Amino acid sequence: MKQIKSFFRYENIGLLYALPAFLYMLFFVGYPIVSNLILSLQNVTVRNLVRGSRDFIGFDNYIKLMHDTVFLRAMFNTLLFTVSCLVVQFVIGFALALLFQKDFSFARPVRGLLMIPWMIPMTVTALIFKFMFSTDVGIINYFLKSAGLISENIQWLTSPATAMTAVIIANIWIGIPFNTILISTGLTTIPLELYESAAIDGANGRQKFFKITLPLMRTTIESLLVLGFIYTFKVYDMVYVMTGGGPVNSTHLLSTYSYKLSFEMFQYSLGSSAANVLLVILLLVGVVYLKITMKGEKE
Repeated sequence: MKQIKSFFRYENIGLLYALPAFLYMLFFVGYPIVSNLILSLQNVTVRNLVRGSRDFIGFDNYIKLMHDTVFLRAMFNTLLFTVSCLVVQFVIGFALALLFQKDFSFARPVRGLLMIPWMIPMTVTALIFKFMFSTDVGIINYFLKSAGLISENIQWLTSPATAMTAVIIANIWIGIPFNTILISTGLTTIPLELYESAAIDGANGRQKFFKITLPLMRTTIESLLVLGFIYTFKVYDMVYVMTGGGPVNSTHLLSTYSYKLSFEMFQYSLGSSAANVLLVILLLVGVVYLKITMKGEKE
């Protein structure tokens, strides 16, 4: 009883406030992760799911995935999708953030309108871009034809050569506001006196950018890229709505292929193994993000 009473002292009362969040994470995050890990070490398909027989096969599912050409293609697609989106979103977002630092008319309304792509639900955006990239009635082909850039309609979403490009463009459009807002926030923390002093010393715009802006924005940029990687690497609904992983598995990501294995091919253990590969990669990136954050706080 003394130990229980000592626990409820004033300095420990904060733990009680954190208890509901801890229980929520335990049951709704921790349990599914552990259950999914156990499932990946078993052989569970639609045939033996009803019977309840689950044979323990160790890491055979992971070994099988390493020899699965579609899985390897999905891994490559995920990396290509993530890196392409991150680079373009960051460059355009940085340019827009620098633009909105200028004092010009309608800057605030335009900045507000820029947030619309980020606020629209992902599924709605995917449907919009699916119609825009339509072969016969899509507005993309209409404008390209009107400009004389193409003579025949491009099969954006039905050709393996162009489907991934279309999906990347759609995701870039969504991520630009996120990059712009975070970079704009970081730019506001840079003292204007530094730019004024540099101008007095004769520094031009290019020198100010590389000698002042980029060095002082390092922590913001690192955090932005890590968060952007995590957010983009696990994208599912955008690709599933636009292409469903096709054509010919050309746009499958780890997330979509894990879904296909589990709920279309009914190979639940293989699907959970693919999902665990995605989880491990994101956990490693999360550890990197925590180290960057802790390093920034110390500095």
